[in-house]
Amino acid sequence: MPELPDVELYCEALAARVVGSPLLKIVLKSPFVLRTAVPPLDALQGRRVKAVTRLGKRVVFEFDGDYFLVLHLMIAGRLQWIPEGGKAPSKITLAHLAFESGTLALTEAGTRRRASLHVLHGRDALAPFDAGGLEVVPATRDAFAARMRSESHTLKYALTDPRLFSGIGNAYSDEILHRAKLSPLALSQKISEEEMTRLYAAAREVLAEWTARLREQAAGAFPAKVTAFRPDMAVHGRFGQPCPVCGAPVQRIVYAENEANYCARCQTHGVVLADRALSRLLHKSFRRTLEEG
Repeated sequence: MPELPDVELYCEALAARVVGSPLLKIVLKSPFVLRTAVPPLDALQGRRVKAVTRLGKRVVFEFDGDYFLVLHLMIAGRLQWIPEGGKAPSKITLAHLAFESGTLALTEAGTRRRASLHVLHGRDALAPFDAGGLEVVPATRDAFAARMRSESHTLKYALTDPRLFSGIGNAYSDEILHRAKLSPLALSQKISEEEMTRLYAAAREVLAEWTARLREQAAGAFPAKVTAFRPDMAVHGRFGQPCPVCGAPVQRIVYAENEANYCARCQTHGVVLADRALSRLLHKSFRRTLEEG
C-alpha cells in the first residue's frame, strides 16, 4: 500500500498538473470503484480543481463549489498520468479522470477490487475519512510520546494504526523501528524516555528522508514506480539479506497479510522473534538467537 512518502509525491505531481484546471470528464471502467451515490459523479464534471492534498493515505481533490473526490489506493491501487494521445492499460484501469493537460488513470493490479472513490459535498463530509492519526513530521516529541502511550500496543502496531499516526504502514514502520534500534514487539507503554526519543527522531527522519529521496528521483515526472519494496531500504522486504548496519541477516515475522522485518542484532539483542506459524512448525528446532544458526 502506498504510504506517506509515495502519497505525498502523488499529491505534489497531481497539484502541478491539475490545480486550476476543470475536470473535463470522468469515466468508470469498474462500477464498484465508486462507493457513493450522492452527490452524483457528474456533479464534478466541469468544476475546477482548487487543491490536491493528502489525508492519511488518501488523495483528496478539492473542487470549486465545496466538492471533494477522495481516492484510496489500498494495497494494489496506483495512479498513472497519461499525456494527451496516450493510452492507459485497459485490463487494470478502474477509472479515468480527463483534464486539459492529460488524463489520470486509477489502476489496480490483481483481482481483488479494494481501491475506492468517494464524491463528497462540504468539508464536513471529509471527517469520516480522517482517522485522526498524528502527522509525525511536524509533531513535537511530547505530542508523539503522548500518542504512542495513549494505548498499549506493540510499536509495530501503534505506528501502523491510522487512529494513532497518519500515513505510516507496513514498510516505513519497519524502517523507522530499525533506525530507532527497537523491537517491533516492544510495548508502546513500556519503552523508556530515551527509547521514545529515539523512536520519535527515527520516525521524523525516515519519513522526511524518503519523501525527499522519492521527490529527487521523480525529478518533476509523475511517480511511476510506486512500491513498498525498494532495494535501498534497510530491512523492509529484505528477509535473509544482510543488515546495512551490522551485516546480520534480516529476520521477519509473518502475520495475516503483513510482515515485520527487523535486524535481530540491531533491534532485539540477537533474539530471533517467534513467528507463530514457523515456530509452531519447527517447535524445538526453532532458532531463537542468531548464534544458534
